[in-house]
Amino acid sequence: MGKMSREKGKRGERELASKLREFGYNARRGQQYCGVNGDADVVGLPGMHIEVKRTERLQLYDALNQSKRDAKSYEIPCVMYRKNNSEWVTILPLDRFMKIYGGWEAGRS
Repeated sequence: MGKMSREKGKRGERELASKLREFGYNARRGQQYCGVNGDADVVGLPGMHIEVKRTERLQLYDALNQSKRDAKSYEIPCVMYRKNNSEWVTILPLDRFMKIYGGWEAGRS
C-alpha cells in the first residue's frame, strides 16, 4: 500500500471517529496508540469491531472477512465505508443485523 493510500485511510479513520463522537461515543483511531495488527480501525463502540474503508471501490467481502477474522468472539464485525461525496454506511453480516434489529424491535413493544 502506498503512502497516499495509507494517509487516506488514516484520514478516513479520523473522520469516522469524529462522526461517532457527534453521536456521543468516545471514538478514536484504534491503531494510533499500539499499532498491533488485528486491532479495530476505530474503537469506542463497545461490542463492535470496526473496519474502516475510505475508497472509491470497496472489495466488500474482503473487507467484511477481515473484520470477521480480527473481531474478538464477543464483538460484532462490521465495515464502515464511505466513498467521495457519499455518506458513511455500515455493513455487517445478516445474522448480526437481525440480533440488533430484534433487540430494537423488542424495545419498541
